[in-house]
Amino acid sequence: MKYMFLLFHAESPELGSPEQMAAWGAFEAYLAERGGKLSGEALQPSATATVVSVRGGETMTTDGPFAETKEQIGGYYVIDCANLDEAVEIATKIPWAPTGYIEVRPIIEF
Repeated sequence: MKYMFLLFHAESPELGSPEQMAAWGAFEAYLAERGGKLSGEALQPSATATVVSVRGGETMTTDGPFAETKEQIGGYYVIDCANLDEAVEIATKIPWAPTGYIEVRPIIEF
């Protein structure tokens, strides 16, 4: 089953310390070894976001994130997992898990 992992963390203007970058490199190596990574990317800061909505047939856009929270979505993965238990195990290995949070959601396949 495919799962989406949404990575939430407090935003920081810098990319990360050498230690953080090494942790991400180790996680990517783990995913490459286990297989099943379908996609995953880091996102630009939330200030670069554009929120789109349509009301009464009229398109509206606003800058920045919709929710005013400390943590923002900083990236995502889509990974093929045997079940939720395996997905949760993988989520615990994501470098932001100790200081942010990871939302794990099964993907509906049509």
